[in-house]
Amino acid sequence: MGIKLATGITPIREVFKIDDGTQVTVRGWVYRRRDLGEKIFIVVRDSTGIIQTVFNHPMTLKAKKVGIESSVIISGIVRSDKRAPGGKEITADYIEVIGKSEAFPITKDASREFLLDIRHLSIRSRRLTTIFKIRDTIFKAVHDFFRKNGYYEVHCPMFITAAVEGGATLFEVKYVDGSTVYLTQSSQFYLEALIYSLEKVYTIAPSFRAEKSRTRRHLTEFWHAEAELAWSGLNDIMKVEEELITYIVNKTLEENYEELKFLGRNINALENVYPPFYRISYDEALNILEESGYKVPWGEDFGADEERVLTKQFDKPVFIYNFPEKAKAFYHKNNPNRPEVTLSADLLAPEGYGEIIGGGERIEKERDLIAKIKRFGLKPEDYQWYIDLRKYGSVPHAGFGLGMDRLVMWITGIDHIIDTIPFPRTIRRVYP
Repeated sequence: MGIKLATGITPIREVFKIDDGTQVTVRGWVYRRRDLGEKIFIVVRDSTGIIQTVFNHPMTLKAKKVGIESSVIISGIVRSDKRAPGGKEITADYIEVIGKSEAFPITKDASREFLLDIRHLSIRSRRLTTIFKIRDTIFKAVHDFFRKNGYYEVHCPMFITAAVEGGATLFEVKYVDGSTVYLTQSSQFYLEALIYSLEKVYTIAPSFRAEKSRTRRHLTEFWHAEAELAWSGLNDIMKVEEELITYIVNKTLEENYEELKFLGRNINALENVYPPFYRISYDEALNILEESGYKVPWGEDFGADEERVLTKQFDKPVFIYNFPEKAKAFYHKNNPNRPEVTLSADLLAPEGYGEIIGGGERIEKERDLIAKIKRFGLKPEDYQWYIDLRKYGSVPHAGFGLGMDRLVMWITGIDHIIDTIPFPRTIRRVYP
């Protein structure tokens, strides 16, 4: 029997739909192995699932040589057995080792730090594989939503010359001509430039923040879905966010129900995500926090602890709007009816997960933008091209940025953002 690298292979997931007595061939990697005298049980995994294969003497002689994570091709007869994972197994009559694996270093007692050190191997775990499948669905859903709603996908530079979100979190890079540039914190300014031709634009790209935060929800390199919309204001963009998140959650429930169950996710919490989301003002949020024993001075932004307390009060996402001027970046438009607050809103995920979207209405008048840049202690000349946008046919517009990794964290219900992405980058980790 020759090696079957391309033909006659059945994905493991499909084996469970096949009648008993059928001959099948599967391929994958050895997930578990148990030796029980005359029998050897090898659990094989591929990208679609796992299945138990059983080797009886004399096949056990060959099966004994197979180590954990060896790549194999196995043929045999499908049998039902309620003791097997999924209720079916393969009684094997053929095994071919494609790539040997000896002394695989991961054991059930491995620490989180060790698993991160060998992330190139630990990403093979069923848990991480499951999370990455859900992540894939979430990214596809974002693209689908925007394209179905008339947005154009655009691509913006990763090297920038001025801060979008604040200079303290910039990654400085020496450019090829010797000048200093920075890794982008956000594509927002470039998206704003594109609304004057395309009107409705979005991008999904990495953003970089040199934040010193060592929390379960911070990465230094994260994936950012951002959108900008011409002829719109705060309420318009909040409606878009509401519809987007609902669409993503519904798609994930539709396509990854079994994966969510495998992770132990509370499905009811996700099924409760539908418009309208809750909306409270910044001042109302302060009152809730004070009643819960958290005293936040007016004008300060909320941290992870405060957001956790706030989201525990609600059973689905909640908008917090009208943040004070000093709590938000300079580009947010001030509320003309209450100038000390901005026409901005954060969307917080429930169950303690906190902020996943920050957005709002942008300043469309040149004089207002220059005045605010100066008020924030910045130099207008550093933002000249951005200011220029207000000179030539400016319009009211709004936009938002969605942290994709935080969104994955919430939807999957996991406890740390480092497991939402294959190779996380944090303030302490750039390897592997």
